Amino acid sequence: MSDIKQKINELKEAVSKKGKEALDTVIKEVNMAYSSIDEGHKNYNEDNYEVKKAILDKIKEYECIIIHRHIRPDGDAIGSSHGLKALLKNSFPTKEVYVASSDNSEYLSWVAKDDIVSKEKYQNALVIVVDTGNESRISGENYKLGKEIIKIDHHETSDDFGVINYCVPKSASCANMIVDFTLTFRMELKLCEEAAKYLYIGIVTDSGRFRFASVDEKCMKEAASLLAYNINIEDIYTRLYVDDEEKFALKKYVYSNYKLTKNGVAYIYFKDNYGKKHGGISKEDISSTISLLDCIKGSMIWVLFNEGEDSTRVRLRSRYISLTKLAEKYHGGGHENACGATVYSKGEAKRLLEDADKLLKEFKANNKDLF
Repeated sequence: MSDIKQKINELKEAVSKKGKEALDTVIKEVNMAYSSIDEGHKNYNEDNYEVKKAILDKIKEYECIIIHRHIRPDGDAIGSSHGLKALLKNSFPTKEVYVASSDNSEYLSWVAKDDIVSKEKYQNALVIVVDTGNESRISGENYKLGKEIIKIDHHETSDDFGVINYCVPKSASCANMIVDFTLTFRMELKLCEEAAKYLYIGIVTDSGRFRFASVDEKCMKEAASLLAYNINIEDIYTRLYVDDEEKFALKKYVYSNYKLTKNGVAYIYFKDNYGKKHGGISKEDISSTISLLDCIKGSMIWVLFNEGEDSTRVRLRSRYISLTKLAEKYHGGGHENACGATVYSKGEAKRLLEDADKLLKEFKANNKDLF
């Protein structure tokens, strides 16, 4: 009997030893697989891997993350901020993640609601600012109370204001950058239907429904990757682009009242009281009509003036021609073909149009085959 017991004990020890060795082998192989994935990502996108890894490490470090965006938010600002929030909540369920701001968009109010965040929450929080090139354009001043700031942006005119500043001007949208960030670390960052919906809204709006020059193969692949999460494309497009009758009257006004400079800059000027006089149309609705001027043959720069009490907001759009220097001259900035600016008098508005007209004249002289 004792011999049998001894034999059983020997077998137990052998199984235990072999099991431990097998487990150690599995752990080793898993770690090697993770290392291979990391190296593969490094080789795939060497320029951006380290900064993306640094952002992920910071996210892991904090239990509270507060996301800010730019003032007067567009689809990308709202889509990238709420998309990032949903992504982080799905990936790290125990973390507190908020979207904070000081203003919103009536046009995009159906997308998502921002959070009310107390000042106390910022004391040990990581602040991530998305889609914002300059610190002066951050929505909500409490971002300064955060322990550290990370900036994720894609504007041509962009300043550093974070401990990590990640900017890719060639990206079609900031939402594209967040999708790319997710795909780089897909073993740890988990998309969901909610995040995919918000990020798709950011991409489709900032790319002009995939029509702008910033759209490339990478942009399309990132957008396509979101379709795997059963987002309702028809509902998104309906909410974004189907208008009521008042909006059609607004379009009629643009088509009836736009003007052209000598060399073909198309422009329209809205007075401050236009919205009130025509059924309470918002400033956002007015600004969005800039896209109506993009189909006039021979016109490759379009300008919309949206008058306010103390200043006039200017939207600048173009085909082929970079507008960043023009926008910077008039207190603004943005992307090569889509910028914002501000003028403070009719005289300054006139000078901006003269500069735009000169820019278009020079372009036409050197590119006669493009119009």
